Amino acid sequence: MNNNAGSIPGSEFLESLPVPACMVNREGTVVYANALIKNVFAYDDIIDGNFFALTRTKLEELEAAKESDEEVRIKRNEQVFVLSAGRKERDDGIITVYFANVTERESLRSNYREEHICQMYVSIDNYDELISNSPSDSKMTVPAEVDKLLNKWAESNNAAIESISEDSYLATLYRRDADNIIESRFSILDDIRAIRTKDDFPVSLSIGMGMGVKSLQETTELAEAALDLAMGRGGDQAVVKNGDRTHYYGGKLQSMEKNNKGKSRIIAHALKQLVRESSNVIVMGHRWPDMDCFGSAIGAYKIAKFLEKDAAIVIEEYNEALQAIYKQAKATENYEIVDREKAIGMCDNKTLVIVVDTHRPGMVECPELLDMADKIVVIDHHRLSDDSIENLTLSYVESYASSASELMTEIIQYTSNKKIVNKFEAEALLAGITVDTNRYSIKTGVRTFEASAWLRRVGADTTEVKRFFQSEVTAFQMRAEAVAGAEYMDEGVALSISQGYSTDAQIINAQVADELLMVKGVKASFAAGRNDKGKTVVSARSLGEVNVQVLMERFNGGGHLNSAGAQVDMSPEEVIAELKEMIPEYLGADSDESESSAQD
Repeated sequence: MNNNAGSIPGSEFLESLPVPACMVNREGTVVYANALIKNVFAYDDIIDGNFFALTRTKLEELEAAKESDEEVRIKRNEQVFVLSAGRKERDDGIITVYFANVTERESLRSNYREEHICQMYVSIDNYDELISNSPSDSKMTVPAEVDKLLNKWAESNNAAIESISEDSYLATLYRRDADNIIESRFSILDDIRAIRTKDDFPVSLSIGMGMGVKSLQETTELAEAALDLAMGRGGDQAVVKNGDRTHYYGGKLQSMEKNNKGKSRIIAHALKQLVRESSNVIVMGHRWPDMDCFGSAIGAYKIAKFLEKDAAIVIEEYNEALQAIYKQAKATENYEIVDREKAIGMCDNKTLVIVVDTHRPGMVECPELLDMADKIVVIDHHRLSDDSIENLTLSYVESYASSASELMTEIIQYTSNKKIVNKFEAEALLAGITVDTNRYSIKTGVRTFEASAWLRRVGADTTEVKRFFQSEVTAFQMRAEAVAGAEYMDEGVALSISQGYSTDAQIINAQVADELLMVKGVKASFAAGRNDKGKTVVSARSLGEVNVQVLMERFNGGGHLNSAGAQVDMSPEEVIAELKEMIPEYLGADSDESESSAQD
């Protein structure tokens, strides 16, 4: 194949090999190839060609493959080859690369993979509310339409589907058909959402799919966990658990409020029992707590004290936004507020740990308590993420709720018939609801107003609550400059940076993002700025067309469809630059909530 074969040491050895092989110099140029290389490349002569351009591989990949079990594969002439480099680099820098034909093996592997059994759970969101909102003469019309669409969709994807309850289905299908469903980005979500009801009550599904494990039992467990995650994130979406990876699709509708407060009553009863059985109670929220976190923590603390248990709230550090209410709480001397070290010293095997306003172990104020305590309760309103706290004794995560303070207020109402919160505590809870609803403009349902009205009845003063949100003149000026300097994208997105450092960065950015939504044509807004610790705080807001939670999850943050945030080590400028790249791609995907393709 090469007229100079004899002049290249080792070329005779290559010709004797039963597999295609070639020699590549340090620059990546092919200096020799044996006759069998034609089985890899359609053309005869690759001499003097760039090996890495021909194979679309890198030298680093081949070197790394030598030290690991990973393979470097290429597909040529409808065949699959595994590339491996010689164990030693010669003095002249030439390495030998061998091509092993693994087409048959890959075909068997592909067939085996495609015939893996996948499980998929499907649930109709808010079924009870859907039925109760339908006229008596057509209560089953919408469920029948959903059933018809689901069966047709399952049939088109070769899935065996059966109804396992009035609002739930179980489907079994091969991996190849599951891949087709994933590639279509679960189009059934759009079909169900398009169903029109007489009262215009939105119809949606939650779907959980399990795949990528060996046993059917494991697959079913993954599907169940995926469905729980989809429902915990507000429904109208599909969650795929592929082994230890999780992928999200959909999530276009706002979480629907549940009219029935039965669950709050059950949670209140269970929480009372857990508190009574504990030696003491430790309450904690997320690091750098906001008003909702603090208000709900005060509520949980008060329940423990009412049941005559020693209790403490863990707060290590707080920012300027919490200063007024925090100082007032400390001044009363009615609340045991401790740092992490003291909280760890207070924890024993009978301690009850109550986590509020977060469900992610990496965000809690004192992660050590999660390992030390036998009983953990979570009360949160954020959409579930796949890295949630495990082995919970009691979980009350409702993404429809405006705030953790709203959930805590309902629990307090069912804890006792007596008035167990004083004026300040009612104001702390009302402040939590106020901040997370942006003064009742977002995520506000009937139950939000009912909780607020109850807090007013037990003594909360809205004027005092407003005082908690006052800011310094410098913070006001910083907010005004950030709004004035905002940048507007063609996609209807506003982006802003607050210059300098501020202890009020969290609340300033939230207010900037809220104000930018008032600009005509803006569908979503993002504001970034540094706090006094050097962290970049990002606030994201949306009118509903853009799911800002998905975008904030890319920065390890979270929240809700139209209100989310994150804290990162990047500079504000880097965050905004990354958002500029992400937003067109995200909107181009029709706002589907997907971290990546689940077909790996």
